[in-house]
Amino acid sequence: MKSLLAVTFALALAGTSAAQPAKPIIAGVDGTFAPHVMPKLGGGVEGFNVDLIEELNKQLNRKIELFVGQFSGLIPAMNSGKLDFIGAPVTITPERAQNLLMSEPYLNTFYTFIVPKGAQDIVTLEGLKGKTISVNRGSSYDQWARERAEQYGFKVESFGTTADATQAVLSGRAQAQLLGNTIGAHAIMRSGGQLKAATVKVDQGMLFAAAFRKDDVALRAEVEAALECLKMNGTMARIYEKWLGEKPEPGSPAVTVYPGFGAPGFAGYDPKPHTPACK
Repeated sequence: MKSLLAVTFALALAGTSAAQPAKPIIAGVDGTFAPHVMPKLGGGVEGFNVDLIEELNKQLNRKIELFVGQFSGLIPAMNSGKLDFIGAPVTITPERAQNLLMSEPYLNTFYTFIVPKGAQDIVTLEGLKGKTISVNRGSSYDQWARERAEQYGFKVESFGTTADATQAVLSGRAQAQLLGNTIGAHAIMRSGGQLKAATVKVDQGMLFAAAFRKDDVALRAEVEAALECLKMNGTMARIYEKWLGEKPEPGSPAVTVYPGFGAPGFAGYDPKPHTPACK
């Protein structure tokens, strides 16, 4: 798989000048998934996960290089050895946990609805009756909405991009947009006060994590320990507020250090206690 873009974060390696630098860690990300990773004016990428990986980089004695490509190609590229881990948000599922090593969770992921700031709040799915819901064409949100449109009496209108679906709400073409909570929070933050989140949401308890090859136990432990340090020293909370426009809720994955390594309750979880060595 050909890389679309490579970004290297500088890191001062510990040790003497005679020491040989460790091999860089290659982290794969999806460069079109705002606010996690997205193109930056002037070149390169920026976003929640770009900042997260940069901060992980500071905790490790190895530099991290970003490989930016399409999400669909990241897992095959990692399993073939081109990447070391997936730094894009990966939803933890039983199927993925059987085939990959997952880190501990670091974000909730659920479906949310955003509406115009002055609109009446929508507190239940029944409150969507008679409304037009905009979605990104072909997304999981598109599928979910179409499967339930008849049940709840709303109309679905699909758009080529998430940004176009958001614009449909701003222009009045749609009364609400269905999308992921982190994407929605970023859209609200960037709307200049024109949008808000509706009370109703679809939370199936899904979580975001980093993903590693099934046999790469050592790297999972190394990166996860660094991730725990970022939760403990408040860095994760600062990244969260910068890109999502709000503080993480107490007890949420962004500020919770889980025991052991991996995602509790899923295959690949190692309950062995450890204490991260933080800088």
